[in-house]
Amino acid sequence: MAANDTIADMLTRIRNASLARHPKTEVPSTKMTRSIAKVLREEGFIAEYEEAGEGFRKNLVIALKYKGKNRDPIIKALKRVSRPGLRVYSNRKDLPRVLGGIGIAIISTSSGIMTDREARRQGVGGEVLCYVW
Repeated sequence: MAANDTIADMLTRIRNASLARHPKTEVPSTKMTRSIAKVLREEGFIAEYEEAGEGFRKNLVIALKYKGKNRDPIIKALKRVSRPGLRVYSNRKDLPRVLGGIGIAIISTSSGIMTDREARRQGVGGEVLCYVW
């Protein structure tokens, strides 16, 4: 894995932490990871996120969500779609539907990072970053 794919790194850390049932995980904070965390929180996949650390070495502390007494992770899967070696773009007509609308696709558009549903509503396309369900 290339060291500069911060999104894949973030998804992997969240995936690993939720499989291990950790209450929180840390990912390096960038504008992109903050935007993705914001979408995940708005869609109810994570409980909360906050920035920790100062200056150049800021981290995002992401509080994961579980349900039931078995603490099943809310996030079943995170799948990176577009990556530095192979970008995947989608115009507004061809935006992907994840599991028939159960999951979300996170899209990087000219109007910011949003879900496939929001992008469809605004009539914009963009780079398909990842699927979450």
